[in-house]
Amino acid sequence: MKILSIETSCDETAISLVEATGEFPHATYEILGDALWSQVDIHREYGGVFPALAKREHAAVIVSLLEKCLTEAGVLEREQIEIDTFLETEIQTLLTREPNLADTLLAFAGKYSRVEIDLIAVTSGPGLEPALWVGVNFARALALLWDIPIVPTDHMEGHVLASIFDADLDDQLSDITFPAVSLLISGGHTELIKMTDWGQYEKIGQTRDDAVGEAYDKVARLVGLPYPGGPEIAARAKLARQENLPPFADLPTPMLHSGDLDMSFSGLKTAVRYAVADQELSETDVKALARDFEDAVTTVLLKKTKEAVEQTGSQTLIVGGGVSANQYLRQEFNKYFLEHALDVEIYFPQPGLSTDNSIMIALAGHARARQALAPRGTDIIRADGNKSLAA
Repeated sequence: MKILSIETSCDETAISLVEATGEFPHATYEILGDALWSQVDIHREYGGVFPALAKREHAAVIVSLLEKCLTEAGVLEREQIEIDTFLETEIQTLLTREPNLADTLLAFAGKYSRVEIDLIAVTSGPGLEPALWVGVNFARALALLWDIPIVPTDHMEGHVLASIFDADLDDQLSDITFPAVSLLISGGHTELIKMTDWGQYEKIGQTRDDAVGEAYDKVARLVGLPYPGGPEIAARAKLARQENLPPFADLPTPMLHSGDLDMSFSGLKTAVRYAVADQELSETDVKALARDFEDAVTTVLLKKTKEAVEQTGSQTLIVGGGVSANQYLRQEFNKYFLEHALDVEIYFPQPGLSTDNSIMIALAGHARARQALAPRGTDIIRADGNKSLAA
């Protein structure tokens, strides 16, 4: 099965062509083509992602990324194609909010023969709704043009599957043991999920305010570091540990002993704001504070995750999302479970699969392939910024 996957949930536009051989979850996956464009530089001046701008940029580049992906896969063949007038009108109506995108897509479709693709998988949520709609409507239009079934996917399920996908070893999903706990940590989400089987999810803990990645970005802004804040904070925290710098501030670890699996990071961010108020921060101060903040975040995440594993009797821990790329967090998680001789297998995504990408959407699409819709039955697919994995 050849799966074309499309991801536009935030500030990365990504398209992949992945061939799945076998049935989920025992299939092997070959990445035939993969194209990604990041808007990070555009949003940096705002200190975060500006939704309307993200939407505009997705629409501007998505056709060129499709062409790049399919060219890399070696499946594009030049041929002058005359598009049916009725179909052309359908496409223009579907993409009425992005008229330039409709024109660009129709021009693309008019110069290449139909590509043999078995399924289109597209992120329908969660994420920034204006950005999601670009991907959803583009996928629906492409499904009509090339008569391909389409399946909406959950962005967070993609992160779960990306964390257990081994592209270096055997191009398969790891054979995990259930029940499993998944810690999903990103700029928009912080949640603990219990998995009782493939596709069976129960939310058992979550942040009550800021997502952990959001807290990283806000703290970075408070100390004068650019967006995205995660890598900036992590780099300076690493230097502080190497230099053995003394603490800058006694930061709290909110809800550490709350008795449940929920978390809070807004108060930690506020504590940083008070700690730096009316101060001229030196580079040494910034490094020490970054370390103090990262220590507090990791302490909370580790304790809540440990409790989730114990309460559910899980032998599998899956950590996914953009913040899972944090090397100190990975180190501390692996160290804890090794030192305490807990019989828990821990999975982190490989480099390149922790942040938003379309390979994870192909995996999620394959998992949900039986739910695919016919090209003319896609009007029920909706972009849902608040879509819940455990719904």
